[in-house]
Amino acid sequence: MYFSPEDRKSLVWGEKMNVELISVGTEFLIGKSINTNTFYLAERLASLGYQVNEQIVVGDEISQIQRVLKSSINRSDIVFVMGGLGAMKDDVTKKAVVEALGISLVENPVVKNQIKNRFKDKKSSEIPENIWRQALTPRGAVLLENKQDIIPGFIISALGKKIILLPGNPKQLKEMVDQKVMIYLKDWQPSIVCSEIVKIMAVTEQDVVEKLGSLMESENPKITTYSQIGEVHLRIIAKTNSKKEGKKLVTPILEEIKQCFGNLVYSTKEDETLESNVVSLLKKYNITVSTAESCTGGCLAGKLVNISGVSSVFGQGFITYSNKAKKKLIGVSKNTLKKHGAVSKQTAKEMAEGVSVTTGSDVGIGITGIAGPEGGTEEKPVGLVYIGCYVKEKAIAREYHFIGDRNDIRENSVMAALALLRTTILENYK
Repeated sequence: MYFSPEDRKSLVWGEKMNVELISVGTEFLIGKSINTNTFYLAERLASLGYQVNEQIVVGDEISQIQRVLKSSINRSDIVFVMGGLGAMKDDVTKKAVVEALGISLVENPVVKNQIKNRFKDKKSSEIPENIWRQALTPRGAVLLENKQDIIPGFIISALGKKIILLPGNPKQLKEMVDQKVMIYLKDWQPSIVCSEIVKIMAVTEQDVVEKLGSLMESENPKITTYSQIGEVHLRIIAKTNSKKEGKKLVTPILEEIKQCFGNLVYSTKEDETLESNVVSLLKKYNITVSTAESCTGGCLAGKLVNISGVSSVFGQGFITYSNKAKKKLIGVSKNTLKKHGAVSKQTAKEMAEGVSVTTGSDVGIGITGIAGPEGGTEEKPVGLVYIGCYVKEKAIAREYHFIGDRNDIRENSVMAALALLRTTILENYK
């Protein structure tokens, strides 16, 4: 047994409900994979007022997992362990945790039946033993069924703490957290938490902090910031004795933020993205948009078509990377390209107007820039981007200077284009 009697006596459930996140996977340690699970889970926990104290990455070794787990349980009330629950040889998380906690494994009929259904074209004897081992679950644990796979998650109550095991697959983890874990976490929270999210486009974290000033120093409600590409999310959290009291605390803060940033606040909904908000506006005003992209290579169109139902408001998307394509497909004039260059405010305007006229769309967006790492000059450096927008026979263009690598510049360009599109719609359709 990994925890000694002395260990067990010292473990007491805390008042602050502190949380730690343990990610299992040697691939994270050697730079082969990016760990997106901790980012997602930490934000979801914050919405309920839970404080994440530590985020730890550990390799696929039983002794390492047990060492980290013991340390985490000593410090925190809830410990998440993500990854290493599969059927492969290096998936040792479940074994490491139950050994450390002194818990036995028992066969779970729900998971066993799930395995049978998944391999219904095979006889039971033909299913590998390592697959059947997935049906062995920690005794007394709450089963978190995985609707996408045969890898379940678990909530274990031991040593006066909660240990939550989740699969490492981001899509599976998200579904399990949203549909199961968040419900349990609400019940465990010792105080009532009222939480609101505010999403602000076309700003930096520094902009937000400076503009809100002393408001950021409030302790209850507390405001936390989450910097995203091209936007910032604010989380307003109030801990109270009732939901009514919490709403009274949060609402004035929310209204002050809205007043401070105006139309730059695009949403207070958890699951709404900037692109989905833009699509909703297009539908609201019954208008269509088409895109002409150079340096972003269709990424803006891709963002929009990821939204269900966009076909009713999205006309066409052109990738006009070369000057020839700009002239032939959307009518950018040869004289403009010769006089001002492909990366210019004039070209961005003509791209936006050209794609609108060519497709018959109400709104046209044009993006042209230098994403690098090559192609920059002293006059037009890497990161220079122009975005044009055409609506109601009027074209505008904005100049941007982004930093980072090629991918950073392209992603920032797309988010800036969405922000400009939203602003233009609101200014012209009321």
